[in-house]
Amino acid sequence: MIARYSRPAMAAIWSEEGKLATWLAVELAATAAWAELGVVPPEAAELIAGAAPPPVERVAELEAVLHHDTAAFVDAVSETLGAEGRWFHYGLTSSDVVDTALAVQIRAAGRLILEGIERAHAAVVARAEEHRLTLQMGRTHGVHAEPTTFGLKLAGWAFELDRGRGRVARALEGMRVGKLSGAVGTYAATDPELERIACERLGLEPAPTSTQILQRDRHAELLCALAVVASSLDTFALEIRHLARTEVAEVQEPFGKGQKGSSAMPHKRNPVVAERICGLARVVRGTALVGLENVALWHERDISHSSAERVVVPDAFLALDYMLDRFAWLVEGLVVRPERMRRNLEASHYLFFSQRVLLALVESGLARDDAYRLVQRNAMRAWDEELDFRELARADQEIASRVELDAVFDLDAYTKHVDTVFNRLKEPANV
Repeated sequence: MIARYSRPAMAAIWSEEGKLATWLAVELAATAAWAELGVVPPEAAELIAGAAPPPVERVAELEAVLHHDTAAFVDAVSETLGAEGRWFHYGLTSSDVVDTALAVQIRAAGRLILEGIERAHAAVVARAEEHRLTLQMGRTHGVHAEPTTFGLKLAGWAFELDRGRGRVARALEGMRVGKLSGAVGTYAATDPELERIACERLGLEPAPTSTQILQRDRHAELLCALAVVASSLDTFALEIRHLARTEVAEVQEPFGKGQKGSSAMPHKRNPVVAERICGLARVVRGTALVGLENVALWHERDISHSSAERVVVPDAFLALDYMLDRFAWLVEGLVVRPERMRRNLEASHYLFFSQRVLLALVESGLARDDAYRLVQRNAMRAWDEELDFRELARADQEIASRVELDAVFDLDAYTKHVDTVFNRLKEPANV
């Protein structure tokens, strides 16, 4: 992910320095475990424990000759350890280090993602409460349907974010495993107890079985969970973009002092952050497809997954971390215009009351299709001639003689059950 869309804490985890430091942590955990098992001499383990992550430049220099990044890393560390360096990487294969380290990196990155979801969720809940009773036109197919409230819309976002948080947490738990089982997972050059001790030191569980690698269904599940959260943010940002259109103008992105919306048109105040979120969601969804493609590998492993994974795993975390931060900022500072919402609600000539009139006619004893046709006749005239539907209904004796229309034309009907949804926001998550 380019620096423009990378936040410092997440970028540090996926940097070359961060990767090499994590590889070293795995190697040191393995060496300490070997010492505990009496294989590596204590003095050698003590010396190795003081090793520092090798310079990125030195590893790159060695890799240019060796054409193997893990071997270059091992040589770069070993050359600083003297004779005791022979115990460094003892019994391990490259994927023991790389896959276990990736699990450690994912755990750290996952904490940042969960924190980001929590902030976004809190922001949405706060604004939902603020606009619990702010009437807004609900739209289906992009066309006016019936009134809702802006708070109810945001409450729906909050529940979706909470489900996303649950999916990510479960997928992260599935990734909290390491493997030090050797070349094809038989422990021929290692020891199951070595794996248990080293993984415990790293805060991981030993995988119940592995080949030369951890099976990639775990990684695919994680990337899919991240992609679902990104798609939720895409949904929310797209709604903000629609509501920010000039013809609608019910919300507006925060616009800072000195900000420019266009290099050519000084009047422009565009929903650029929402658009950015929508764009980056496409990137994160793309990583999920790569994760699924990486599940199928030859025999005990090939490395067709490796090159793709080096790109998509960091990019998924970096992009989603950035998206969550920007979305929380967007919601926290979103300009909401209740008066414009009310004007838009009235702009459809109160046609949204059509269902309430229909149901009242049915309750009066009229056949449903007859009632539907009667209401539709007036509704289409209100639509075509831009007349007040309420007045047309009052003037139609076939309707007015059957129904108490003052009770039907009641906006409070659309908010009377709002508290039911908001009370659920306070209940423990059930995901």
